[in-house]
Amino acid sequence: KGWTEDSEQTIEQVIERFLPEGLSQVICTDISRDGMLSGPNIGLYRQLQETFPGVEFTVSGGVAGPQDIEALAQAGMRKVITGKAIYENRITLRQIREWAAL
Repeated sequence: KGWTEDSEQTIEQVIERFLPEGLSQVICTDISRDGMLSGPNIGLYRQLQETFPGVEFTVSGGVAGPQDIEALAQAGMRKVITGKAIYENRITLRQIREWAAL
């Protein structure tokens, strides 16, 4: 039910539930930061990556500019959704092409 109802399960419990089924990728949005341009929850994403090293995370929520993408990269995050930051010209497609080439 997306953002409309709370769940009794933690994200860790949901991931653990699906790991035996072959889960290898997760899109994780910190909804408290989504669209706020307040910076991503790097601590959460780092903790998830350390707990589940075999899962590739795509993270979103709070990305405000290039500094956030660089901080996520330093934390080991390889994929990030940057929706509002692009929409508000805080991150350019040119910058994204440059990062993608690395």
